[in-house]
Amino acid sequence: MNNRPPMLQAQNVHKSYGRNEILKGIDLEVATGEVMCLIGPSGSGKSTFLRCINHLERIDQGRIYVDTKLIGGRIHKGRIYEQREAEICRQRMDIGMVFQHFNLFPHMTVLQNLIEGPVRVKKENRESAVERARKLLDRVGLKHLEASYPKQLSGGQQQRVAIARSLAMAPKLMLFDEPTSALDPELVGEVLAVMKDLAESGMTMVVVTHEIGFARGVADQVVFMDEGVVVEAGAPTKIFANPENDRTKGFLVNVGK
Repeated sequence: MNNRPPMLQAQNVHKSYGRNEILKGIDLEVATGEVMCLIGPSGSGKSTFLRCINHLERIDQGRIYVDTKLIGGRIHKGRIYEQREAEICRQRMDIGMVFQHFNLFPHMTVLQNLIEGPVRVKKENRESAVERARKLLDRVGLKHLEASYPKQLSGGQQQRVAIARSLAMAPKLMLFDEPTSALDPELVGEVLAVMKDLAESGMTMVVVTHEIGFARGVADQVVFMDEGVVVEAGAPTKIFANPENDRTKGFLVNVGK
């Protein structure tokens, strides 16, 4: 943990779908410049929590702050009221998200995918957006493919474009939801390398992942979730070398780590 101010604070976050309670009171904090990896079995609530951070899912109880700003709501006389959609969209501009599936615009070139948000949403000058997009494509090793369309790229290349597209909005926080799970095994490394570079550059990141080696080597904080609760959290050395909870131990044995 570092001594910098929190970029993300989740306080008693609950989320249900009908009678199915997915999140049962999540309390987490991520400092500015820190990388948090969320691990745990499928169905434990990790991806739902990630979607709650940028209000793709509305929480039923609790509060989420990004850079001290309450996400999705405003407080008036001690009560929280839902923000208007336009304000929620403005908040989302500070939060980049990379999904399992790449969600690129298939009818746009790689470069057009990157400049669409800055130009259309942030009203940025096109020339400056193009210049920054090319720098980002160079950073993820794809500058030579700026005129290509998504269907012409491998899965790993598409995911690297998706990361660059999120970075083009200059977010304060990056969220990754199983970014390598849809990739062929031989393509996983190239995406993880980009994410490692991001982490080393000081980007604040929350990563849902089954890549235990990545979490071990890159995370400042590892959180094990199961059945909608945080079972155990701590530094990678603690979680992977000396977990305290039997559920954590069982999970790590099952994934072979």
